Amino acid sequence: MKILVPVKRVVDYNVKVRVKSDGSGVDIANVKMSMNPFDEIAIEEAVRLKEKGVATEVIAVSCGVLQCQETLRTAMAIGADRAILVETAEELQPLAVAKLLKALVEKEQPQLVILGKQAIDDDCNQTGQMLAALLGWGQATFASKVEVAGSQVSVTREVDGGAETLSLSLPAVITTDLRLNEPRYVTLPNIMKAKKKPLENLKPEELGVDVKPRIKTLKVSEPPKRSAGVKVADVATLVDKLRNEAKVI
Repeated sequence: MKILVPVKRVVDYNVKVRVKSDGSGVDIANVKMSMNPFDEIAIEEAVRLKEKGVATEVIAVSCGVLQCQETLRTAMAIGADRAILVETAEELQPLAVAKLLKALVEKEQPQLVILGKQAIDDDCNQTGQMLAALLGWGQATFASKVEVAGSQVSVTREVDGGAETLSLSLPAVITTDLRLNEPRYVTLPNIMKAKKKPLENLKPEELGVDVKPRIKTLKVSEPPKRSAGVKVADVATLVDKLRNEAKVI
């Protein structure tokens, strides 16, 4: 079984994000970039399935600028067998990424696509669902446990009331949640091995996909700073403030 794992290059989660002075977006100049944490979990799960003998090949995919090759090398250091970069300087929105992934799925013919439930930069949580819809495949989102048996995959997912278990027929699309696994530490020998693994470079035009943005970002701004708390003398004053000032009761 072949598994396709899309990974995204994002601002590292430890970095304090700065908004550009003109409000046009986030400043990424001289900022540390890394793999989206949810995608790292997806790669780890795919590699674990390969180690169990369920999968025969894990392919990492990224869409974006040339520097995304670094993210793909990290994926291969975790255990992916090879990688594909769809290189473009365009601002990629979820629908465009889903269309690119659909074209790659048709090219590579994987039985399973595992990707992070969302990226920590735009928080859209749309690409996996859009890809499943475009392919006409079954999907399971927010996976906290994945088990493959033959042509079926059982996915435990988190819902408001607790946990829900779904059974899907392959091929399928799965999006990962934080509790699915803890990604392994990438060792230096594996980083060196990753440099020798094949990395294919494609353009959106080669896949016949138009990636022009459909949505225009009007303005990006930082959230307002939280105001200081207020001490009250007694419960009656607290209730009065909640009712008349905050208007929450």
